[in-house]
Amino acid sequence: MSCVSVVNVVKGFNKDKYEVTLIGITKEGKWLLTDSIASIEDGSWKDGTTTAIISPDQGKQGILILKDGVYEHKSIDVIFPVLHGKFGEDGTIQGLFEMSGIPYVGCGVLSSAASMDKISTKIFVEKLGIRQANFVTDIARDLGEMEETVRQVEEKLGYPVFVKPSNAGSSCGVSKASDRQQLKDAIALAKEHDTRVLIEEMIVGHEVECAVLGGDKVEASRVGEVVAAAEFYDYEAKYHNADSKTVIDPEEVPAESKERVRESAVKIFKAVSGFGLSRVDFFIENETNDVVFNEINTLPGFTNISMYPMLWNDMGLSREELIDRLVETAYER
Repeated sequence: MSCVSVVNVVKGFNKDKYEVTLIGITKEGKWLLTDSIASIEDGSWKDGTTTAIISPDQGKQGILILKDGVYEHKSIDVIFPVLHGKFGEDGTIQGLFEMSGIPYVGCGVLSSAASMDKISTKIFVEKLGIRQANFVTDIARDLGEMEETVRQVEEKLGYPVFVKPSNAGSSCGVSKASDRQQLKDAIALAKEHDTRVLIEEMIVGHEVECAVLGGDKVEASRVGEVVAAAEFYDYEAKYHNADSKTVIDPEEVPAESKERVRESAVKIFKAVSGFGLSRVDFFIENETNDVVFNEINTLPGFTNISMYPMLWNDMGLSREELIDRLVETAYER
């Protein structure tokens, strides 16, 4: 879904202020110069033949374009990554940005890596005293510790539980397990995406999100609620089910709980050394109205139904103004 987000971000750039150079990265890892939004919308950008890569040489900052066997250097002022999942928001490409010396939008290497890896995020947040779902981990490189993991889950958590790859984006490989066999199947599925697996207790309540923005000074948006069409907000519900919807500042959530979400979002963002932007997700437990941290996303989506731009639009920032603010944070870093 990165391509859908890219189209919306590019449309948010003020054409009188910015000259945009588009570089797409295919699933096979090819870097291609992309000439238009239309080619992104119809998918034809992947058929391109002109290579364009970011130079890691700070003495030659910019991009190197290879066409017809000849390299051309082009200077660029700022990088705006719109990438989801592995190699996009896990700190790897951010390391390249750091080497290039070019200002870039979004979180750095540490915060990207720690936030992408759900087990690592748990460890960071534990130090803050912010409640999160109880969990068990399975970090074996194979299924050899399956029986011990099942024993721990049944002893510490009970059913139902959610099983997640520790390091995978867009809810890929996430499933719900209500008994022992489902748990084993879910762990096996999660390990197809990452050998490190997180198993969490189920929290019954409102699923809410908060957008944060800034560098040294961090602001939090109002709270938005995700109303998933599916049983839980999986990949299909996020991107392909029109019945999934978002509600900004839901009346059913107490004001005190919403304020704790906003405060906790900023604390977590700072704890992982966040910079620029993130979306921080929580549950508001039904019986207690308690705030329970779920996860942090350091490169949130910019699709038409994505919560991050919607929340800032609600706060009075148009898409164009939000893009400007994010570019400003790149220079602030």
